[in-house]
Amino acid sequence: MFQLLLIIIYLAFISLGLPDSLLGAAWPTMYREFSVPVSYAGGISMIICIGTIISSLQSDRLTKKMGTGKVTAISVFMTAIALFGFSISNHYLLLCLWSIPYGLGAGSVDASLNNYVALHYASRHMSWLHCMWGIGVSIGPYIMSYTLTGGQSWNMGYRFIAILQIVLTLILFLSLPLWKKQHIEGTEKVTEENSKKPLSLVQIFKIAGAKEIMITFFCYCALESTTGLWASSYLVLHHGFPTEIAAGFASLFFIGITAGRAISGFLTMKLNDTQMIRLGQGIIVCGIICMLLPFKDISTLLGLIFIGLGCAPIYPSIIHSTPEHFGADKSQAMIGIQMASAYVGSCFIPPIFGIITNHISVSLLPVYLLIILVLMIIMHEKMLLKIKIN
Repeated sequence: MFQLLLIIIYLAFISLGLPDSLLGAAWPTMYREFSVPVSYAGGISMIICIGTIISSLQSDRLTKKMGTGKVTAISVFMTAIALFGFSISNHYLLLCLWSIPYGLGAGSVDASLNNYVALHYASRHMSWLHCMWGIGVSIGPYIMSYTLTGGQSWNMGYRFIAILQIVLTLILFLSLPLWKKQHIEGTEKVTEENSKKPLSLVQIFKIAGAKEIMITFFCYCALESTTGLWASSYLVLHHGFPTEIAAGFASLFFIGITAGRAISGFLTMKLNDTQMIRLGQGIIVCGIICMLLPFKDISTLLGLIFIGLGCAPIYPSIIHSTPEHFGADKSQAMIGIQMASAYVGSCFIPPIFGIITNHISVSLLPVYLLIILVLMIIMHEKMLLKIKIN
């Protein structure tokens, strides 16, 4: 039964990744259809992120009340409905409206499911599960690109993903009895059902290293979401790629994440979470340097792959290290607040780059990413010093 649940969780991560890259892939076509500035993608992204922030902050309370299985199933159902809403939208304001349930569903499932994996499974599974997310997020742009090159509208790309999410919802509801089995892989850790009452924000902020890891996660998701949202537009506006081709090439970033997380699962058998995070940060530096090199198309595409490879181990390693760094009894609350701060980064940082694109140039994307990365490295190292881990 435990292995069957693991398979379902793997499928869930694939399906959850599918819609995450659709907006960036489709936006070069969408903004022209809606007759809005290219920067308006940031508005949709911001609404989604606000919803995720709200639901992430409530994840500790919701998970203790309903359990991870129900929270996951209900959240995926909300995102499925929202994606179908995207597919029938014919006005920009409707996209903004459907972004609300999308964000609320995404935040709850992210925090709750990630904490469940951190508590119940070894580090390699965290990396491989996020690799499955990477497979989903890599397939998303190709589905959209295939839809556009086949002469259909972007709406059909969203509709197809919505159908897949509905299928996942049915699977999750049928699997609810499996989530009640309490089998923990490795050392004993408390589960969300047996942990103490939910922590308040004031209590969380008083935990040593909490503020630093929040900023670290803020920077990571800001970097990942900015790259995912603007890579396609960067290729179109700065390098002159056709929109249909750019949508496919932009997925190189997500392919890098996917391949990197597959490799990371094996590396975690030799390296600890801190070493994996530092390795990823170094690879991102290499990717940004590639984008800054004067070799145009080839170096830019190579840079997107390297940035994806570098991002690969950071997210799962931060999540998996949370019970160790802050205590298993505090992990759901900490992961919830980390997710909330991460989505603040996803909410505000990509739209700010949209403003830069409108008023200065999209060519500043690599410099923008470098600034975010430097802050991430500083905050992560400061957090380690506070909790005295090398």
